[in-house]
Amino acid sequence: MYKLSKSSKKNMQGIDPRLIEIINEALTISVVDFGIPSGGGLRTAEQQRVMFDNKVSKCDGTKNKSYHQTGKAFDIYAYVDGKASWERAHFTTVATAMLQAAAKLGYPLEWGGLWKNFKDLPHFQLKG
Repeated sequence: MYKLSKSSKKNMQGIDPRLIEIINEALTISVVDFGIPSGGGLRTAEQQRVMFDNKVSKCDGTKNKSYHQTGKAFDIYAYVDGKASWERAHFTTVATAMLQAAAKLGYPLEWGGLWKNFKDLPHFQLKG
C-alpha cells in the first residue's frame, strides 16, 4: 500500500471529502504509486487562468470555470522508480484503481483520460 507525501496531502486541501476518500482507497489497490502535484487540487480563478494560458486546460477560470475551482476535481502524477512519470500506461493503471475505488465507495467519478475531445490523463472529477 502506498501513502501520500506531505506535499500531496497539502495539495489536496480544499477538495471534496469524497475525492479524498477515493484517493485513499485507490492507494490501497493501485499497483502504481501516485501523488497530487502543486495546483492539482483546489484552484483560484487566477491559478486556473494560468493553466488556460499555458494550454493545459480548456477552462479559463472566469467564463468557463473548472471543477478545480469548486473542489470537485484533482490531478495526479504517477510515481515510478523514485520519480514522477507522465506515461500513458502509468496513468491508465492509476485511473483503473481510482475508478474501482469510486465504484466501491459509490461516488460518481469521471476520468479525463476517457474524454473524446480533450484527453486529460492526470484529471479526475466528480460527475454532475
